[in-house]
Amino acid sequence: MAEQEFPCALTVNVPFPTARLASIALQALGVDKELSPLVRRTLSAVAPADTQENNILRVKYVATTNRMLRVAVNGFMESLNLVLEVMEKLDEDVLTAGRKQNGG
Repeated sequence: MAEQEFPCALTVNVPFPTARLASIALQALGVDKELSPLVRRTLSAVAPADTQENNILRVKYVATTNRMLRVAVNGFMESLNLVLEVMEKLDEDVLTAGRKQNGG
């Protein structure tokens, strides 16, 4: 399909405390391909303007309709939530970063 057949687009930036955690999320979420040929998704780890550390997970979606875009993003958010819950339970860096942000 040509790019003009994907008029609906959305970019989501998810910040992580470290580049390592962003990379883990990228690897975990990247294995699930979009089920519909009417939606395309690209994932990457990028650095914010003020640092060299690639600690932002960037997810770019294009879709043929707003409905298809919404359904795809909702599914991705559910998967992202699961990845974040696992990180919170099992990864010490997430717990340490969370305590520092909460003043602990």
